[in-house]
Amino acid sequence: MILTKAQYEEIAQCLVSVPPTRQSLRKLKQRFPSQSQATLLSIFSQEYQKHIKRTHAKHHTPEAIENYYQRYLNGVGRNGAAPVLLELANEVDYAPSLMARIILERFLQGHEQTPPSKSVINNMLRDPSQIPDGVLANQVYQCIVNDCCYGPLVDCIKHAIGYEHEVLLRDLLLKKNLSFLDEDQLRAKGYDKTPDFILQVPVGLDQAWSSIGTDLSRNWTATGKEASCSKPLSPQTSSPYAIAQLDPEDPGREAGSNVTFLPYKLLATSALNFS
Repeated sequence: MILTKAQYEEIAQCLVSVPPTRQSLRKLKQRFPSQSQATLLSIFSQEYQKHIKRTHAKHHTPEAIENYYQRYLNGVGRNGAAPVLLELANEVDYAPSLMARIILERFLQGHEQTPPSKSVINNMLRDPSQIPDGVLANQVYQCIVNDCCYGPLVDCIKHAIGYEHEVLLRDLLLKKNLSFLDEDQLRAKGYDKTPDFILQVPVGLDQAWSSIGTDLSRNWTATGKEASCSKPLSPQTSSPYAIAQLDPEDPGREAGSNVTFLPYKLLATSALNFS
């Protein structure tokens, strides 16, 4: 189904007043039953990523961090079993997993002689049982499992989806009898950049890339050793693959908003048509 710019803006406007939770996605599906869940999740992720980019800095000032930490301590002091961190994240309109990271870093700074490394923090977020404080471990776990945009659980899901599309793309290339090299073969040849696949023989194709609802859509045509960009697409797009990619190491980065076509290099998340 084609998604018009007006429909996108209506959905985006609806997202302004809802927190980034799975319950909100269910309400969104009820509000817009004609749109697929994948489309709604894509728009939800993209709009929320924009929001995080705009507000990321204010949540990481020393004053804000100390304020959040003291509110966390007061909350668990009253009731350690209550979802204090999750409620705090929703109250200040920040991603639960990112709030958990802030509090975990502050906790470790107060209990360790040396500042915790990024790898230590990441390992504890992936496996909260490694956190030395049981109450905080439970609070972090609640944030991770209830965050549908950020965190290690979301990263795992994205990795699985990416691998699935890589397998589908490989099958498509084999079905069309196209000669290609995969990532392992490229690494063995010493390539420093390794896309999922690189075509050994050029093919002519028209490919529409889009980031849903933005003005970044272009029509790319590859016919030789270079890729050319023609006129922008209309405000309508039917691409089911324009899903915002969320970067846990840099939440302010719009990883899915600037797509570049590389000649003969195919990414598994591309919607290719060789017919």
